[in-house]
Amino acid sequence: MMNNMSDSITDFSDVTKDQLIRDFKVVVADAEALLKATVNQGGETMAAVRARAQESLAVAKEKIADAQYAIKEKTQAAARVADDYVHDNPWKAVGVAAGVGLIVGLLISRR
Repeated sequence: MMNNMSDSITDFSDVTKDQLIRDFKVVVADAEALLKATVNQGGETMAAVRARAQESLAVAKEKIADAQYAIKEKTQAAARVADDYVHDNPWKAVGVAAGVGLIVGLLISRR
């Protein structure tokens, strides 16, 4: 079961920031075309541009939803790993937390 979940997380992680930016540029370009079409023309041209803009927006929304799901899954997986580590190694976790606290305290006291 864990392999299937990690495989799906890997599939969703293929959605990169650059891909999302390209998708949004397409949406913006289609929206601009829609605005230009509404100024001078109506009818079939208007309907075609509007349909293309709606399709681009739907694709962008789907990719954003996929990316949000992937981020959520990765965050939950990281939390599970951290929780398991703390339960398996409680004294190491306490030591690390104390060390981080000491460093933060020293940094704060220097101000």
